[in-house]
Amino acid sequence: MTDVRQKNILERATHFNPVDLVCGIKNYKGKKFDLHQFIDKQTGFISHKSHNGNDLKAMELPGLWNGAMADWNTIFVEVPTITFNPVKTIFDLLRVEHRNL
Repeated sequence: MTDVRQKNILERATHFNPVDLVCGIKNYKGKKFDLHQFIDKQTGFISHKSHNGNDLKAMELPGLWNGAMADWNTIFVEVPTITFNPVKTIFDLLRVEHRNL
């Protein structure tokens, strides 16, 4: 089922906000963080996916991939657009950044 409100927002959107994710895995003394300490076992969400044409619901736990680790220090830094070159359509491959010259 589609959320009509979210669909309307998406259709009116004019910007996409790509991000680069960098994770420091060691503290200032060089000791590795125990990333299990940053898990909130009470948090999660249901996402809608498909596999081989079948609609699925998946329970997902927050993690580094979506920036939702619990009690994790996050610093936002603006980076040049050149660092993010997604391929969403075949025409994106025509961009200079994707040409192997």
